[in-house]
Amino acid sequence: MRRMGTGPITVSAHLSIPDTEIVERFVRASGAGGQNVNKVSTAVELRFDVANSPSLPEPLRTRLLARRDRRMTGEGVLVIDAQRFRTQDRNREDARERLAAFIQASLSVPKPRVATKPSYGAKLRRLDEKKGRAQIKRGRTTRNWE
Repeated sequence: MRRMGTGPITVSAHLSIPDTEIVERFVRASGAGGQNVNKVSTAVELRFDVANSPSLPEPLRTRLLARRDRRMTGEGVLVIDAQRFRTQDRNREDARERLAAFIQASLSVPKPRVATKPSYGAKLRRLDEKKGRAQIKRGRTTRNWE
Protein backbone atom coordinates (compact mmCIF):
# COMPACT_ATOMS: atom_id res chain seq x y z
CA MET A 1 0.00 0.00 0.00
CA ARG A 2 1.48 3.34 -1.04
CA ARG A 3 0.28 6.64 0.27
CA MET A 4 1.47 10.08 -0.77
CA GLY A 5 3.54 11.79 1.90
CA THR A 6 3.37 15.08 3.66
CA GLY A 7 5.76 16.79 1.27
CA PRO A 8 9.42 16.46 0.42
CA ILE A 9 11.91 15.38 3.06
CA THR A 10 14.35 18.21 3.71
CA VAL A 11 17.81 16.82 4.40
CA SER A 12 19.77 20.08 4.27
CA ALA A 13 19.40 23.61 2.90
CA HIS A 14 20.50 22.39 -0.54
CA LEU A 15 19.01 18.89 -0.61
CA SER A 16 15.49 17.54 -0.35
CA ILE A 17 13.93 14.25 -1.41
CA PRO A 18 10.56 14.47 -3.21
CA ASP A 19 7.70 12.17 -2.20
CA THR A 20 7.72 10.54 -5.63
CA GLU A 21 11.04 8.82 -4.82
CA ILE A 22 9.79 7.31 -1.56
CA VAL A 23 7.68 4.17 -1.29
CA GLU A 24 5.85 3.66 2.00
CA ARG A 25 4.08 0.46 2.93
CA PHE A 26 2.00 0.06 6.06
CA VAL A 27 2.17 -3.32 7.80
CA ARG A 28 1.16 -4.78 11.12
CA ALA A 29 3.69 -4.16 13.86
CA SER A 30 5.28 -7.09 15.65
CA GLY A 31 5.57 -7.43 19.41
CA ALA A 32 3.28 -6.45 22.26
CA GLY A 33 0.27 -4.23 21.76
CA GLY A 34 -2.85 -6.14 22.70
CA GLN A 35 -5.81 -6.44 20.34
CA ASN A 36 -4.83 -3.27 18.47
CA VAL A 37 -1.65 -4.83 17.06
CA ASN A 38 -3.67 -7.52 15.25
CA LYS A 39 -6.12 -5.11 13.64
CA VAL A 40 -4.28 -1.96 12.65
CA SER A 41 -1.32 -1.62 10.27
CA THR A 42 0.70 0.95 12.21
CA ALA A 43 4.25 -0.06 11.27
CA VAL A 44 5.82 1.69 8.27
CA GLU A 45 8.27 0.20 5.78
CA LEU A 46 9.93 3.07 3.91
CA ARG A 47 11.93 2.32 0.75
CA PHE A 48 14.26 4.78 -0.96
CA ASP A 49 16.20 3.86 -4.09
CA VAL A 50 19.61 5.41 -3.40
CA ALA A 51 21.21 3.95 -6.55
CA ASN A 52 18.68 5.47 -8.97
CA SER A 53 17.60 8.65 -7.18
CA PRO A 54 17.87 11.72 -9.43
CA SER A 55 17.80 14.12 -6.46
CA LEU A 56 21.10 12.87 -4.96
CA PRO A 57 24.41 14.32 -6.19
CA GLU A 58 26.78 11.66 -7.54
CA PRO A 59 29.49 11.98 -4.81
CA LEU A 60 26.84 11.65 -2.07
CA ARG A 61 25.27 8.64 -3.81
CA THR A 62 28.70 6.95 -3.96
CA ARG A 63 29.31 7.56 -0.23
CA LEU A 64 25.83 6.25 0.70
CA LEU A 65 26.24 3.09 -1.38
CA ALA A 66 29.74 2.50 0.05
CA ARG A 67 28.42 2.45 3.63
CA ARG A 68 28.17 -1.01 5.11
CA ASP A 69 24.59 -0.87 6.37
CA ARG A 70 22.30 -3.86 6.84
CA ARG A 71 19.30 -1.73 5.79
CA MET A 72 20.74 -1.31 2.27
CA THR A 73 19.80 -4.03 -0.23
CA GLY A 74 22.12 -5.35 -2.92
CA GLU A 75 20.30 -3.22 -5.53
CA GLY A 76 20.99 -0.03 -3.57
CA VAL A 77 17.54 0.38 -2.01
CA LEU A 78 17.44 1.65 1.58
CA VAL A 79 14.70 -0.03 3.64
CA ILE A 80 13.71 1.57 6.96
CA ASP A 81 11.23 -0.20 9.27
CA ALA A 82 9.53 2.04 11.83
CA GLN A 83 7.29 0.49 14.47
CA ARG A 84 8.43 2.27 17.62
CA PHE A 85 5.17 4.17 18.12
CA ARG A 86 1.51 3.16 18.35
CA THR A 87 0.21 5.41 15.57
CA GLN A 88 0.80 5.17 11.86
CA ASP A 89 1.48 8.90 11.48
CA ARG A 90 4.12 8.95 14.19
CA ASN A 91 5.86 5.87 12.76
CA ARG A 92 5.79 7.46 9.33
CA GLU A 93 7.33 10.64 10.68
CA ASP A 94 9.97 8.55 12.49
CA ALA A 95 10.89 6.67 9.29
CA ARG A 96 11.24 9.94 7.36
CA GLU A 97 13.43 11.45 10.12
CA ARG A 98 15.65 8.37 10.08
CA LEU A 99 16.02 8.58 6.29
CA ALA A 100 17.05 12.24 6.56
CA ALA A 101 19.55 11.38 9.34
CA PHE A 102 21.01 8.53 7.25
CA ILE A 103 21.62 10.88 4.31
CA GLN A 104 22.91 13.71 6.54
CA ALA A 105 25.53 11.37 8.00
CA SER A 106 27.11 11.06 4.54
CA LEU A 107 26.86 14.72 3.54
CA SER A 108 30.24 15.69 4.97
CA VAL A 109 33.23 14.45 2.99
CA PRO A 110 35.56 12.46 5.27
CA LYS A 111 39.05 13.89 5.64
CA PRO A 112 41.63 11.59 4.03
CA ARG A 113 43.83 9.81 6.54
CA VAL A 114 47.49 10.80 6.53
CA ALA A 115 49.77 7.92 7.39
CA THR A 116 52.12 8.69 10.28
CA LYS A 117 54.70 6.71 12.18
CA PRO A 118 55.50 6.80 15.88
CA SER A 119 58.47 8.92 16.94
CA TYR A 120 61.66 7.35 18.27
CA GLY A 121 60.84 8.54 21.80
CA ALA A 122 57.33 7.04 21.59
CA LYS A 123 58.82 3.68 20.57
CA LEU A 124 61.24 3.77 23.51
CA ARG A 125 58.47 4.67 25.97
CA ARG A 126 56.34 1.79 24.66
CA LEU A 127 59.19 -0.70 25.05
CA ASP A 128 59.97 0.59 28.56
CA GLU A 129 56.31 0.13 29.52
CA LYS A 130 56.35 -3.43 28.14
CA LYS A 131 59.48 -4.23 30.14
CA GLY A 132 57.93 -2.79 33.29
CA ARG A 133 54.77 -4.87 32.79
CA ALA A 134 56.83 -8.02 32.24
CA GLN A 135 58.75 -7.29 35.47
CA ILE A 136 55.48 -6.91 37.41
CA LYS A 137 54.18 -10.21 36.02
CA ARG A 138 57.45 -12.01 36.78
CA GLY A 139 57.16 -10.79 40.35
CA ARG A 140 53.76 -12.47 40.72
CA THR A 141 54.98 -16.02 40.17
CA THR A 142 55.80 -18.15 43.19
CA ARG A 143 58.55 -20.71 43.00
CA ASN A 144 57.47 -23.87 44.80
CA TRP A 145 60.47 -25.90 43.68
CA GLU A 146 63.04 -24.00 45.76
